[in-house]
Amino acid sequence: MAFSELETKRLERVVSEYIDKRRPPPHIRDELDLGFQIRGQSIEIFEIRPLWNDNTKRIEQAVAKATYVKNQHVWKIYWQRADLKWHRYDPVPEVNTVEEFLAVVDVDDHCCFFG
Repeated sequence: MAFSELETKRLERVVSEYIDKRRPPPHIRDELDLGFQIRGQSIEIFEIRPLWNDNTKRIEQAVAKATYVKNQHVWKIYWQRADLKWHRYDPVPEVNTVEEFLAVVDVDDHCCFFG
């Protein structure tokens, strides 16, 4: 079940503010930028880069993911390993708010999200 329109707008605002703080300087955004999407009950943060062999194409490289589990009222945190599968972020597997999720990603104690 997807978020309501009101919940989606709030999440978009909160995550957008976080992305704006983390984005690289404007002069290098053609080479590296950040983005996010809300899909179903999940928020995904990703890097946007040119394709290595074709600068006219852009690719999205996953950074972090949080999935809201409504019946538990928690956000589960995931990171993407080299196998391109999402894995639980065991140092902090769950948080109560999207703001807490973004704080965990920002600190990145184990260098799982931004390396």
